[in-house]
Amino acid sequence: MSRINKNVVLALLTLTSSAFLLFQLYYYKHYLSTKNGAGLSKSKGSRIGFDSTQWRAVKKFIMLTSSQNVPVFLIDPLVLELINKNFEQVKNTSQGSISQCTFFCAPRDFTAFALQYHLWKNEEGWFRIAENMGFQCLKIESKDPRLDGIDSLSGTEIPLHYICKLATHAIHLVVFHERSGNYLWHGHLRLKEHIDRKFVPFRKLQFGRYPGAFDRPELQQVTVDGLEVLIPKDPMHFVEEVPHSRFIECRYKEARAFFQQYLDDNTVEAVAFRKSAKELLQLAAKTLNKLGVPFWLSSGTCLGWYRQCNIIPYSKDVDLGIFIQDYKSDIILAFQDAGLPLKHKFGKVEDSLELSFQGKDDVKLDIFFFYEETDHMWNGGTQAKTGKKFKYLFPKFTLCWTEFVDMKVHVPCETLEYIEANYGKNQQGA
Repeated sequence: MSRINKNVVLALLTLTSSAFLLFQLYYYKHYLSTKNGAGLSKSKGSRIGFDSTQWRAVKKFIMLTSSQNVPVFLIDPLVLELINKNFEQVKNTSQGSISQCTFFCAPRDFTAFALQYHLWKNEEGWFRIAENMGFQCLKIESKDPRLDGIDSLSGTEIPLHYICKLATHAIHLVVFHERSGNYLWHGHLRLKEHIDRKFVPFRKLQFGRYPGAFDRPELQQVTVDGLEVLIPKDPMHFVEEVPHSRFIECRYKEARAFFQQYLDDNTVEAVAFRKSAKELLQLAAKTLNKLGVPFWLSSGTCLGWYRQCNIIPYSKDVDLGIFIQDYKSDIILAFQDAGLPLKHKFGKVEDSLELSFQGKDDVKLDIFFFYEETDHMWNGGTQAKTGKKFKYLFPKFTLCWTEFVDMKVHVPCETLEYIEANYGKNQQGA
């Protein structure tokens, strides 16, 4: 009897010890690991954050785009900024060597990617496959603004945005279209009546509040949180473009109406001048871009863009505006090196500066420098023959991108107010 009792006691002790050991393991895993997650992330086999909704949505989206050869690259400003701050870490990371989700797991409602539409060969069926993978997808289309100048094609619709939601996280796929000025453009995300406004928090989207234009980025493949993605080779250049990317179209319909009332000048002289003026504008843009000096279409050149989507043939010059704070002391030398000798210099840097350069075929480049006051802006003018000075006042304005003579250039966003300050309320005969 005593022998049996001894065995029973040993068995009970063994069970008790095992239960206590299991309890310790459970406590360590579910309590201590939560408090000391940072330390655990370094231990072999631990993967922190990879069960997050954001990471799972991004992973599925990358699987989808890779399998269907959809040409996408990452444009999410938050994620690109994080990558830029830790670029060496990202460059030296191989797939599967990550222990902690750092970039795609940052709290947010959306992750933004760009679709290079001109490279997409297989649009059909993409929606169906996405939905089979668990995504709920929304497609936003609108008229192609590039065809507004062609009556027979002006109603053609193109995809502008895709939003694919998985659980509580959404992928915003911004459709980038190629434009003739060798840049990328995306359209305005305008919700049609039938679209559910509660599908996602649309107001939090970082792209689509207005059309945008971007330099064509060079891309590189990197591994981010264990996922292979394409990103701009210079992430911060792209991020810095985002807040200044607003794009406005030329008013093609109004231009057609203008030419119905005032016949376009297609004489040999007018065609030759427009060709020379376009070449001069291209050379000026190349020179100023090399200097890192932002500029915009001003005076008669801006009026030509706004009123008739073209260079005014009788204007005889190209007009640009530059903020005086962007003036650089080597600007005259840069233009002379480009083959544009200085013709006139009026005013001083601190007051009413204006530069004029002589292009070929007697086409002149005029650069007006703008000065900012508390409630307005102004530029100075000097009458060449008399030396008489003038001061022209403008309401404050910001800059938007547009397309003009196959170039991506800036114009004042508040274009009408700017032109009215120059030419008055009626510019038809200017």
